[in-house]
Amino acid sequence: MSTLEAPRAHTAPPTAAPAPQRLTGRLKAVLAVLLVAQFTLAVDFSILNVALPAIGDGLGFSLANLQWIATAFALPAAGFTLFLGRIGDMIGRKRVFLGSIALLGAASLAGGLATGPGVLIAARVAQGLATAAATPAGLSLLTTSFPEGPLRQKALGLNGALMSAGFTAGAVFGGVITDLLSWRWAFLVNVPVALAVLVVAPAVIQESRPAVRPKLDLPGALTVTLGLLGLVYGLTRAGEHGWTDAHALAGLAAGAALLAAFLVVERRAGEPLVPPRVLRRRTVAWGNVLGLIAFVTETSLVYLLTLHLQKTLGFTPLEAGVSFGVLGLGTVAGGLLAPRLIARTSTTTALVAGGVVQTVFTAALLMLGTATGPSLALMLPATFFGGVGNMLVIVGFMITATSGLPDAEQGLATGLATMSQQVGITLGTPVMSAVVTATTGGAVTAGAVLDGVTVAIAVNAALVLLGVVIAATALRTRRRTAA
Repeated sequence: MSTLEAPRAHTAPPTAAPAPQRLTGRLKAVLAVLLVAQFTLAVDFSILNVALPAIGDGLGFSLANLQWIATAFALPAAGFTLFLGRIGDMIGRKRVFLGSIALLGAASLAGGLATGPGVLIAARVAQGLATAAATPAGLSLLTTSFPEGPLRQKALGLNGALMSAGFTAGAVFGGVITDLLSWRWAFLVNVPVALAVLVVAPAVIQESRPAVRPKLDLPGALTVTLGLLGLVYGLTRAGEHGWTDAHALAGLAAGAALLAAFLVVERRAGEPLVPPRVLRRRTVAWGNVLGLIAFVTETSLVYLLTLHLQKTLGFTPLEAGVSFGVLGLGTVAGGLLAPRLIARTSTTTALVAGGVVQTVFTAALLMLGTATGPSLALMLPATFFGGVGNMLVIVGFMITATSGLPDAEQGLATGLATMSQQVGITLGTPVMSAVVTATTGGAVTAGAVLDGVTVAIAVNAALVLLGVVIAATALRTRRRTAA
């Protein structure tokens, strides 16, 4: 290579240099590191759900305060994602990724060694902040490391499969670890994983940041972060205490007002956190709506089926957790299938086809009953194929919401996509819990729980069908306009 070629390679447009057509050794190492980290972060969302009673007994949590173990993680994980994604654009995504993984390891160690509720709650808050920083930074590193096209589609497919499988695996791991070892290992298992990532990542991942360092839109960051915190808090309270709870209504009202203020702030900001022109892209706007629906529906379905298995069929937490292994296999299969389907057809086709499959097999669960054998015979194949469909939608959403944007805006695009993902995971359970509570009126008999779960599953299927309609209309219009 001549001395004149190096500057030209740095400044040439992306089409000037041929993109790699296969995974090189370094790209495989990058993919492995990022996927391990993202899988671990996804597991943390659900691994403690089964262990909550054991933690309460061990550390002296009251029954009323147990929910804060989950909420203390969910609030920062969803609320700070967009803000910390922007910080990654400013100081370097690799730096933020490594720092957040280190924080995750330290917080997990503190949680595993906690001797009282205060330390444990603080550890969960730190884990949530680490997740809010590491997830968009890791996704940005993934999209900027792999060129747009088949390689990026394959990487995003694997990433989506492992993240969704991680959420499901968390329920399984939580039950196994709590029954066989101790709830403390649900925290401590993160420590060696974090150390391994910190050892390998610096050598294989290249720094990624925009050529021009953006400024921080502080008013925008504050309004969107506080708005999301209010929304998550309000929906969580509604899921636990009903829609008439004063704290729930106050949180929802404050969240809605702050998010409306955020939109006003962004129109007037010189360098907005989320430029309105980006949100005006149909792929970004509608892609994120579809991602939100995908994560709300599938993660909350796990909660609904857990209620059915334990409250109606009498399963133990471990038995219920293991039952979701089939769903995990479905998500992995969907993640492997999605890039091939997209390559042969289109992203919109994957979104529509995946949504239709998920709708059909979610609706099939309306036939669940009180007999164990028939319920499992229906649930296991329905969750497998529903997981395949859901993963087609998730991979399609990730590609749609991050494609067609320059590397300088990948931090913003992945921050928005990650926010949709985190908010969807966080809000799915309280929303469906509120539906169940409203249906049962607080009754806990097997029949009442089954009625509540059935109504919530119908709402779940309707939301997925709404996503199909959006994908088939809004994104198809976009493709015709582009043509």
